Order: sequence, then C-alpha cells, then structure tokens
Amino acid sequence: MARILIAEDEPDMALGLRDNLGYEGYEVIEAADGEVALEKARNDRPDLILLDIMMPKMDGFEVCRNLREAGFTTPIIMLTARSQEMDVVRGLELGADDYITKPFGVKELMARVKVALRHAGATPSASKILKVGESTVDLIKGKVERGEETFNLGYFEIEMLKMLVDRAEEPVPRNELLDKIWGLDAYPTNRTVDNHIVSLRRKLEPDPKNPQHIITVHTIGYKFVP
Repeated sequence: MARILIAEDEPDMALGLRDNLGYEGYEVIEAADGEVALEKARNDRPDLILLDIMMPKMDGFEVCRNLREAGFTTPIIMLTARSQEMDVVRGLELGADDYITKPFGVKELMARVKVALRHAGATPSASKILKVGESTVDLIKGKVERGEETFNLGYFEIEMLKMLVDRAEEPVPRNELLDKIWGLDAYPTNRTVDNHIVSLRRKLEPDPKNPQHIITVHTIGYKFVP
C-alpha cells in the first residue's frame, strides 16, 4: 500500500488524517513542521504528500518549491484553511498537483488521495514536446520553458492542457474537465478548474491577464487557441 507523508502542525488535524489514512490501509509518515517535512520527503520517498501551507520553521510553499527544484515528482496535495485564490494558485505555480480547503470531509479527502495516486502511476503520454506560443512544454517531465524561465507543471495541469490542445479551437466545458481529469467522485468544483487555469496561464502566457492561447468561453469553460 502507498506511503503518505502528512505535513501538518495542528495535532487534532494530524491525528484525524493519520487515523483515516491508516484505516484505509495507507502507511503514514508525519511531520509537524516544514523542515522535518522536507527532510522526510527526501529520505523516506513517500508516494504522496499532504502538505499544510501554514507550518512553523518552513511553510508549505517553501517545502513544495524545494522539492520540485530538486526534481522530486511526488504528488503534492496542498492543505489550506484559507480559501483565497492567490494562496491556491501560488501552490499550483510552485508545482503542487492539487489542493483541498479545510474543513473537508473524509470522503472528499480519500477520493482526492486515490485520484492523485492513480495518476502518479499512469503511463506517460507518448506525446512529449508541445509548443504554446513562446513556451515549450515537456509533457513527460512536466516542465515549461519560456525565455529564460522554467516552470513546473502538476499532473492535473498537464492533463488539462492535453485535453484543451486535443480539442483546439473547441470550447471544453468545465464539467467535462472535472469529470475526465478528477472524476466527480473526488468532489471537485468549478473553482478547481479555474484555479488550475490561472496557474497554467501564468506559466504559459507572456501576459496572463490577456491570454492568447487559453481562452475563457463565457458560461461554458475554456478553449485552446494555437
């Protein structure tokens, strides 16, 4: 069974996560601050990390950034008590794969964990390099190069981009993105798609506020323009 690192400094929350994950048969590793979380992620090589944003010594953003810069591709689900979009998007920009906002239900958490682990074991796409305007995207490595900048893509961002590119110029509804990529049993919402799109635009578009390639289709969803 998969090994999961819980990086959470709130004792009651950590206990609840440990008990529920353990009940499902997962092996659990724990860290109560960011420095320990980073050390255990490097040394114990978990299959998935549940990473709280607000932690002592080193916050979740810094932990995520350090791991991605070191080449770790372990799925990361950010845990946050704050629902502000900028916190969520910042985590995605740094390479987190998904997020879940406290308080959350056990069923939602387990569904998100199962989806992330399933995707982590998926066979990589045969299509490797994609050009999006001034950006070069490596779909296997999950990297975007734009000028002298390099960005990490999370699994869900990669899958969203592939779906949009495969149906270039065609509007793709939010609900279809949610169902095909997350699965509706994982309790995603329209904001889940929107926040991942915001992060994608910041990595791919020279001017994210005036996107040229990932376009909003009002009341429907998004479309990709080559």
